[in-house]
Amino acid sequence: MEEEKSDSPLRQFVNQKTVSLKTRKRDGTWVATPVNIVVEEDHAYIRTWRGSGKSKRLRNFSEVEIAPSTIRGRVTGPYRSAWAQLLTGDEARHAAALLAHKYRSIHGVLVPLVHRIKGDTTEHYRVTVQREH
Repeated sequence: MEEEKSDSPLRQFVNQKTVSLKTRKRDGTWVATPVNIVVEEDHAYIRTWRGSGKSKRLRNFSEVEIAPSTIRGRVTGPYRSAWAQLLTGDEARHAAALLAHKYRSIHGVLVPLVHRIKGDTTEHYRVTVQREH
């Protein structure tokens, strides 16, 4: 689960509930979206649904930027360069379990229920932040 490691490039996000995730469009412009995050060691997990604009952009460009933010997406700290990788199988289930544990009502009940009702496919991503030098 979430643990703070002093050498983790994600240490600033361990207690963060929401981050601003910037994903890149084909024309090169960036789109910022607030997302929930859970940190595990040197990586973090986020989720979305397959039909979202964020999902489409992540299929084209794995490079992202993340910054701490409010639930409405107001950035409260600097952006960090990162990469997002779509997960499958056991790792996707692990990410889902960690998100459900941290956000019991939202990701434990509400999001899975809404995705199921709407027939959406939930996607989980591992986010790895570039280490500072």
